[in-house]
Amino acid sequence: MSRPLLATCLAALFLLPVMAEAADRPKQLVIISFDGAHDNALWLKSREMAARNGAHFTYFLSCTFLMNEAAKRAYQAPHQKRGKSNVGFAHSDDEIRERLGNIWHAHLEGHDISSHACGHFDGRQWSEADWSAEYATFHATLKYAWKSVGLDEPTGWQDLVDHGIKGFRAPYLSATAGADMISAEKMAGFSYDASLVTKGPAMPVEEDGIIRFGLPLIPEGPGEKPIIGMDYNLFVRHSKGEEDTADSAAFEQRAYSAFKEAFDKQYAGSRIPLQLGFHFVEMNGGAYWRALDRLVGDVCHREDVACVSYSEAIPMIEARGKLERASGL
Repeated sequence: MSRPLLATCLAALFLLPVMAEAADRPKQLVIISFDGAHDNALWLKSREMAARNGAHFTYFLSCTFLMNEAAKRAYQAPHQKRGKSNVGFAHSDDEIRERLGNIWHAHLEGHDISSHACGHFDGRQWSEADWSAEYATFHATLKYAWKSVGLDEPTGWQDLVDHGIKGFRAPYLSATAGADMISAEKMAGFSYDASLVTKGPAMPVEEDGIIRFGLPLIPEGPGEKPIIGMDYNLFVRHSKGEEDTADSAAFEQRAYSAFKEAFDKQYAGSRIPLQLGFHFVEMNGGAYWRALDRLVGDVCHREDVACVSYSEAIPMIEARGKLERASGL
């Protein structure tokens, strides 16, 4: 055998384990979600971002944004006065009509439509019955949403409402609501919950039939102090929760660097899914949405990356044999 041929064969032998390892590595999952899902302009913006980059998102909808004046007067959350909501209500029937169109088209485009309850109340002290009542209001609001504003609903809407809304995220990430919330979720037909916070990117855990996801703590800023991977938490850290458009570009760069560093660590490592959460509010002059747009544009086109909804992520995680099961957390 000639020396060049021998060298080529030896190089190939050394590369085989590396190639096998690369082939065996699962795709890096990126799970982007939005809480509230109300502003119609941001519905369009997020859907366009997803379409441009081959991504699917999860929208945790607050149902008061489908309530007109009559529904507002009738709504009463557990232990609250009638007509009260921490996030407000829809401003007009026309706004609801446009929002319903966005929700339906997002569903058709492959995004997750999920529940963020209704009036955005902290339910950590709620009972199972309290949670069940709020879930029932969410379901009824969506079930009759089109009729309430004088529209004929599209074929398939009732199937989405009854069978297609699989996930829930508690307002304020009130995961400490614990067993009562989980029990009510099961009765309401949810299959996953995304209300936890984890020390870093972590695999979901199945608890009593509900698959539980958590937004991770990620290093951020000059001191790389951990922070929940969510725009609102960055907003509070960067500007104490006060709008600061003058420093918007700097905040964008800090957010993008934190997102990208968290992605790179998993992408080069064990490829635990990276979850990031956002709201339908462009805080600090849109800094965090711009950082998100950059991240999605940078990573979602890669062949070994999948930017997916929670529902899409679950079978991919189960196929890896990485879904832990526990009777409690």
